[in-house]
Amino acid sequence: MKKIGFIGAGNMATAIIKGLIAQNNTAENLGVFDLSEEKRAAMREMGVSVYASSPEAVNNSDIIVLAVKPQNYLEVLEEIKPSVTEEKTFVSIAAGISIAYVQQALGCSCPVVRVMPNTPLLLKKGASALCPSENITAENKQVVYDMFAGSGVCEYITEEHMNEIIAVNGSSPAYIYLFAQAMADYAAEQGIDRAKAMNLICATLEGSAAMLRESGDTPEVLIQKVSSKGGTTIAALDKLREHGFTEAVHDAMDACTKRAEELGK
Repeated sequence: MKKIGFIGAGNMATAIIKGLIAQNNTAENLGVFDLSEEKRAAMREMGVSVYASSPEAVNNSDIIVLAVKPQNYLEVLEEIKPSVTEEKTFVSIAAGISIAYVQQALGCSCPVVRVMPNTPLLLKKGASALCPSENITAENKQVVYDMFAGSGVCEYITEEHMNEIIAVNGSSPAYIYLFAQAMADYAAEQGIDRAKAMNLICATLEGSAAMLRESGDTPEVLIQKVSSKGGTTIAALDKLREHGFTEAVHDAMDACTKRAEELGK
């Protein structure tokens, strides 16, 4: 089995590691470096090897997951640069960081897989977009794919769209949470128990996603099927359109993409 090392042990790295342990029934080939003693202790409890430094993590791994914030990328890449060879494959899960950026900072044309996962990965309900460099081996490409597919849905995306895809699956859970919060707030204002309302809202979101995936209908058709002329749904949709709902979502996603481009500079 390939040895997989993680630099950074935050929520996303932890979710990926738990998924790998569940898939393989062992943490034997997994290792982590993190500055936080608390996070290192949590990894030890899971049976994951803990390294004393990021270069040690690189030296002891075939595939290295860079699970650090974009703002810390250059510092980390410079730190591990002396340990890097073309036999090492790197996985980048930071918004806006390109394959070329990683390779140039490492001074090595090592294989890189750029990935945009999302936080539902924690519940094995993730949605991850992957973009591997052309020089990756078929074996390592499959290992990285399985790393994320074990905790949700994966799609390969060309790198020219990796900044835009952040708005689609990476940041988008927050939009949905905001929508759910607004619905629950309205229910509470009307005297409906918030917990009961939220239970119904969550089930509605899950059911709506299942309809989109399984019914074979487009969103437009599904909207029509919920709507009756002069009915309650039409009244709600008219008000959303009056407030520029579609335009607001478009502008929000565009802002997300532009911020990703800024982070990658």
